[in-house]
Formats: sequence, C-alpha cells, structure tokens
Amino acid sequence: MSNGDIFVGEVIGTAILILFGAGVCAAVTLRYSKARASGWVVIAFGWGFGVLAGAYTAAPLSGGQLNPAVTIGIAVDTGKWDKVWVYLLGQIVGAMLGAVLAYLVYLAQFRANVRQGGTTEGTAGEPVPTLGIFSTVPEIRNPVANLVTEIIATVALVLPVLAFGLTKGLGESGTTVLIVSLLVVGIGLSLGGPTGYAINPARDLGPRIVHTFLPIPNKGTSDWGYAWIPVAGPLIGGVLAGLLYNVAF
Repeated sequence: MSNGDIFVGEVIGTAILILFGAGVCAAVTLRYSKARASGWVVIAFGWGFGVLAGAYTAAPLSGGQLNPAVTIGIAVDTGKWDKVWVYLLGQIVGAMLGAVLAYLVYLAQFRANVRQGGTTEGTAGEPVPTLGIFSTVPEIRNPVANLVTEIIATVALVLPVLAFGLTKGLGESGTTVLIVSLLVVGIGLSLGGPTGYAINPARDLGPRIVHTFLPIPNKGTSDWGYAWIPVAGPLIGGVLAGLLYNVAF
C-alpha cells in the first residue's frame, strides 16, 4: 500500500467512524433529537456500527486500522514502523473531519441547545453539555483510575485484534471487521462506564480539537486538562498489547 492510499483510506474510514460515533452521542444527548435519552446501549451499538462502516470502507486502501493504538500495537508486534506516521496523520485528520460532519448533521439541534435571549426557540434553562458528544468525559475524575481504565480497555481491544490475524478464515471471508465491531460494542457495554471508553487517541483528540473551535452556543469547556488521559492510556495499552502478543503467541 502506498502512503497516499493509506492516508486517504484512514481519513475516510476514521471520518465515517466519528460521524457515526459522535452522531449517536448527539442523537442521545441533544434536545429535539428523536433519539434523546435512548441510553448507553444505543451509544455502544452506534460506535460499533461506526467501526463496521469505517473499517469496511477503508480496508481496500489502508487495511482500516482507524486507531493509533491499533497501529502502534501492530508496529510493536511486526517491528514495521515506517508507515506508522502516515496512519496516525490520516486518523487524526479523519477524526476531525468526522466531528465536523456530525456537527453539521445536528446543526439545528446544537443551535437549539438552549433558548437564546429574545427568541422563542430552544429550551429555557441550562444548556445541555456538548463535550461528551465529541470526546470522552469521566464519570469520576481520578487521573490514575481513569488512565488505568483506558489502558485495560485498550488492551482488551488491541490484543484480540492482533489475535484475530491468526485465524486465516476470518481475514479471507472479511468477517474480521464484523467481529472487531462487535468487540467494540462489548467493550463499550462492559468497560465504558468509568471514562466513556476512548480506546482510540484519534477518536478523542481530533473531535476535542474541533469542539474547541466550533461555534456551538453555550458549548462549555473542552476540558484540555483531562485530554492527555484518553491519548496516553490507549497508546500505552496498544504498546502493552503488542508486547503481550509477542510473548504469548
């Protein structure tokens, strides 16, 4: 695969992933959304379907990694680092693009997030927080616990992804992407409660950057003091998964 194919594939695939993921968070969170308050299970499946659509789309061009933690885990396992920077760049750009697209889909809902002075549109009172639509926010802010959660959840993603490569039938049939998508749903349901399961540095960092600059009324903070955890935790988890895979398999 050429650097151009890898970059384009990762941009498109990651953009689709974030469009679905941020989109389902917006659907569940924002006022005047038909899916408002439909719950965590809906969010987990929305992210899983985002992985499904994004990875299948990107696979012919880049292999559909869509996650720096997965890319780093594969590099640690194989020792091939020459194209890692292309994957990471495409993933960050794609994550930012996907966040912008999700914002445009829900533009009217973002504008009606709280009633503006002198108008009758929107809902009176405090605005609905918007950062959680784009990036992760911990339920209990404890840097050590939050970091450990992200590390463990990412190992639970990357180690199976690496192990799936041992089953040739999965790759030949194209079933690997479907299985990984279901794995992401499972991680969300089982391990996502404490931090919102970033398990992907690009998935959190790209949309957080976009949230900082988007003209969302009363959008609140982008919480850059927490932003290092959903980046460092998944990267550490990716390295650990690659090392563990080398030792065990």
